[in-house]
Amino acid sequence: MTRAILGVAILAAVTGCEAPKPKVIEQVSSYIGALKLREGDTIHIAFPGTPTLDTTQQIRRDGKVALALIGEVKAAGLTPSEFEKNLTKLYASEIISKEVNVTVVTSNLPVFVSGAVLRPGKILSDHPMTALEAIMEAGGFDYAKANPAAVVVIRYEDMVVKNYTLNLKMALEGMQIDPFYLRAGDIIYVPERFVWF
Repeated sequence: MTRAILGVAILAAVTGCEAPKPKVIEQVSSYIGALKLREGDTIHIAFPGTPTLDTTQQIRRDGKVALALIGEVKAAGLTPSEFEKNLTKLYASEIISKEVNVTVVTSNLPVFVSGAVLRPGKILSDHPMTALEAIMEAGGFDYAKANPAAVVVIRYEDMVVKNYTLNLKMALEGMQIDPFYLRAGDIIYVPERFVWF
């Protein structure tokens, strides 16, 4: 009886020690999978069955790249996987292997930080960035007047302006909050505290 209880206790302890997959990692990987190609991104397009077609190019201002055999193709606005599917269809009669791989080589994520920060302005990042990280890149909060509990992220989505209010004061105080990942063109506004006179 004692051995059975001890065995159950050990089994519970061992299974209870399994660490769950961190939420942040899941959010970053899903975020990266949803990133869309933009003008100025440098991409590598590989054709495993026909390596002579491989190319590395920067997406032009018109959102297109010029490719052998098929000419100009729009890349901006698509995720890498969507662009791969599009190229596979366009090259269907030209390539042996029905596989195309698109990799982002370099990408700049421009966001704008304004309001009660030390160095407001445009921030460029080559990796996924959270709102708090962008504010730190802008010199951090101006603690004499900033209200980190009501930071607003202004985003244009599907021709509509959306506002997201973030309580970053909780993160600064060491509390666990979900990171808010930015998209290209986001505007982060740090309001001033209301002061009683």
